[in-house]
Order: sequence, then structure tokens, then C-alpha cells
Amino acid sequence: MSVIFAPAILRSLRKSQVTSPPQVPAIPSPSSFADTIKGQVAKKITDELQDALARKKDAEAERKDALSRQKDTVPESSPIGSAIPQKSIAVLPFVNMSADKNDEYLSDGMTEELLNALTKVRGLRVPGRSSSFAFKGNNEEDIFRKVGQQLHVSAVLEGSVRKAGDKLRITAQLINVADGFHIWSETYDRDMKDIFAVETDVAQRVVQALQVQLGIDESRALTKKPTENPEAHRLYLLGRYHFYKFTRVGWTNAIHYFEQALQLDPDFALAYCGLADTYGWAGGQTLPGREGWAKEMESAQKALALDPNLAEAYLAMGTALFCVLDPHGSQKQLDRAVELNPNLAPVYDQYGWTFGEMGRHDESIAAGKKALELDPLNSLFNTDLAFFYYWARRYDDAIPQIRKTLELDPNAAVAHHCLGWCMVWKGNLPEAKAEFEKATTLGDLPWYKASLGYAYAAWGDRAKAEQVLHDLDELAKKQYVSPALPASVYLGLGEKAKALDWIEKAYEDRDPMLWWNTDRLYDSVRNEPRFQAIMQKVDRIKAGAKP
Repeated sequence: MSVIFAPAILRSLRKSQVTSPPQVPAIPSPSSFADTIKGQVAKKITDELQDALARKKDAEAERKDALSRQKDTVPESSPIGSAIPQKSIAVLPFVNMSADKNDEYLSDGMTEELLNALTKVRGLRVPGRSSSFAFKGNNEEDIFRKVGQQLHVSAVLEGSVRKAGDKLRITAQLINVADGFHIWSETYDRDMKDIFAVETDVAQRVVQALQVQLGIDESRALTKKPTENPEAHRLYLLGRYHFYKFTRVGWTNAIHYFEQALQLDPDFALAYCGLADTYGWAGGQTLPGREGWAKEMESAQKALALDPNLAEAYLAMGTALFCVLDPHGSQKQLDRAVELNPNLAPVYDQYGWTFGEMGRHDESIAAGKKALELDPLNSLFNTDLAFFYYWARRYDDAIPQIRKTLELDPNAAVAHHCLGWCMVWKGNLPEAKAEFEKATTLGDLPWYKASLGYAYAAWGDRAKAEQVLHDLDELAKKQYVSPALPASVYLGLGEKAKALDWIEKAYEDRDPMLWWNTDRLYDSVRNEPRFQAIMQKVDRIKAGAKP
């Protein structure tokens, strides 16, 4: 992966890892996802996946032929404007009505768990977490109509949580978007230990009200408890709450709470998924990639061992394998995840990275579009799609996509960062510098500073570029700084030997390097023997050999 555009860095600004427009049918098995963009490209991506099942034999040969015929023709997913599915629902963030505002983790956590439960119901369309949370705190009079229009749903579930000691009062109401009428509502006065029962009852009432037929597996999924320990569950919700802050402190706190939850319940598979997610994001940022991703892998393995039917565990394992340079293994795990829960939007986003690592850029872009079909207001997924275009060197497609992201979230530092690099390769250094400066103002990740250093160097302002190198060196005395960052600045200065020194250190740390073979940033050293030697080591890792 690129030293500049590591998924770990992108994920630091994500508002989800987080699930859905039109109904998602069953997903094909591992090798067949590769056929998502062949056949009739006018169809929705989901249909392409379904069709691929019938052509599993000789799939790879057909895929290559299809790509050569249909390159760049995958249509944008655009559910908005078509008929709204009758069986569709958005779960708006439950309001924290507790006197203690620190109890917000409980209302947010309940929202997410209800949303995740409903995504497992085939035949019910549920927009993802980020799209739902985009409306948090919005009390406009016509909010339900807006939610229906923007998320393409026919019903909205909203509610509130009030906590007083160990007592809870939870309200929930299901509203018909078309006329604003209440389809169903209920108030629950329970103890904290009964929160699972409330979530199960709400989910079942919603399914009944929307007249969705449940299968045996889906019925079991709605009633399954992730843990029998209420305190472990509370700590898990706290971990997720801090994880979604996507800050260094947030990740530190998340790890603390997940580990506490596991001390109380060592069989809590979702808590191991939380640990895996957190270490995956932290790798290459707050600690060396080698260390973070080893812990990510260990946690994902434990989650799978505890619950081999947990989609989130396969997603965690697929992400972990991607980070340790096993894209083919990653794809297999992701395929299993979507077999278990085809509405899990982050799986498709990870498919985008996994396919991109393999150089299958058209499929990467198709997967990114599918993730957005499921979670259209997710700023991370919107940014990721721009990056998938970027890796394919389709800057003219990446730029409008990233501008669309900035319309959703003008303060998304990672989006400004992506736009900056697109402008670098379009030859617009003034705008590139301006975008990198915005990124450094909006976010505190050293990656943004390093990118600005590259722009200074490319502009010919050596003094400012060297100041960035000095700043990175000072920062490294206080926190982990990827060796790939000074490497990028030295590449801008044209000092290849120094850049390669740092690239070799980055390899030893297993810093983000999955894109070294495609990122335009490295074109100036691509034919250097030292760089080629590093890439040979990377290729051996991908092939399963020891480094």
C-alpha cells in the first residue's frame, strides 16, 4: 500500500468499520466475486454477482475477457430516484435522555446493535450506520421525509434511552415516511441486564410490522445474545463508542474497554472483533504495522474460533489478511462474510482495497460503488471510492468523486488529502498545497504533514520541505511516525538514496506498503535496484514465502 494512502490512514477519519440502499441478495462464493463487472454492466452490481454463480467454471479467464471489453463502464449505483422498496427502514440514532451525557455510548450502542440485527434479515433494506448517524441531532420538522428521500426507505425507527442507575427507560417508534403516521411504538421500563431482551423485541416488532418473512437462521440471529454478561456488554459498547472517535486517544480507550469486556467474558466474539478493528486502524499510525497487524490477526482468529458463523469475524480476518499482504486469503474471508450477511457494507469497502491490492482496479471500483449503495452517506466509503479511482490513475474520475465527499463532509481531512494528491498528478501544485494545508488544519495525522512536505518540495520550496522533515523527526520522539513519511518528502526533493533508506525501514516495520507497486509516487525509484529488491521481498510475502 502507498506510504501516503494506506487504508489504515483512510480509516482514521472513517465514520463507520463499520451497513444499506437496495436489497442485497446472496453473494457468490470466493472466486466468483471477480466477475462483478462482466456481463451486462447496465445491471446493478448485485445482479452481476448473482449472474457470476452460473459462470464459476473458467471464471478467471472470462473475467479478464470481460474487463478488456468493458473497462471503465461500470455504472454508478444510484438507488435514489427508483421506486422505494416497501420493506426498507432507516434506524435513526436513539437519543440519550439520561442526566449523565456520558451515557451517550448506550444510546449509540443500542442504535448500532438494532441496525446490525436488522441487516441480517434478508428481504429488508437497511442503510448503513454512517448514513443513519448522519442525521444524529437533527430535529427538523420534516426529518422523516428527508430521511426517506436521502436513504431511500419507506419507514424510520427512532427512539430514546434514559438511564438512572441500573434502570432503563427505552422508547421506540416505527414511523411511515409517506404520511408520518406511527406504525408501532412501545415504552420499556427495564433493568440494564434486560437490554438484550428489549433489542430483540424491538427488532422482532419491526420485522412483523413491515411484514418481512423470517427464515430459521434469521429468527435465531435476531434472538442471539452476543454475551450473557451485562457488564461485559456495557464495556463493549463503550469500546465501540470510543473506537468511532477515530483518534489516538479513542483507540487507546477502545482497546482498554474491549480488553475489560473480555476479562469478564473470554468467549465474547464481538469484543475480539472490536480489538481486531482497533489494532487494524492503529497499525502504521500509533504503532508499527508489524505489531498492530499481528494483534489484529490474533484477535480476528480468536473471534472466528469462538463463533464461526459471525460475519463480523470474517470481515475482521479478511481485513487482517489484507494488511499482512495476503489479498487472496482476504478475498476468501470476505466472501464468507457476505454469505453470512450480504448487507454488511464494510465488507464491500474492504473488497475494494483487496481487489486494488491485486491490481484488479475495475472490480475495486465496482465494490466501492456497492458499499455506497448500501451506505450512501458514509464519508469514508465515498472517499475510498475516490481512492480506488486514484489507484487506477483515473484522476478525472477521482476528483468529482472526492468533491462529492466534501459536499457531505467539508471537514473530512482525508478527503482534502486525497484531492491534494490528485492535484499533484494533474500538475496543479498550488491547489495541491492548499488541500494538504486544509488536511493538516482539520486532522492531526502526520501523514497530512508529510504530503504537504512533498508539495513544498515539488514546488521548489526546499526550506519548507526540510522544515517538515525536521518536524517529523521531532514528532517521532513523542509518538510513532511511519518511516514512509520522510521517504515521501525525500522523493519530492529528488533525493532517491535517502528516500530508499527510509523505504527500507518502512519495510522492516511492515508499514503500509501494499501500493508500492502501483502508486505514482514511487515511479521515480521504480527502476532502482534497491527498490526492486524490496518489491521482490513483498512479492515473496504475498506468495506465502518467509521474508
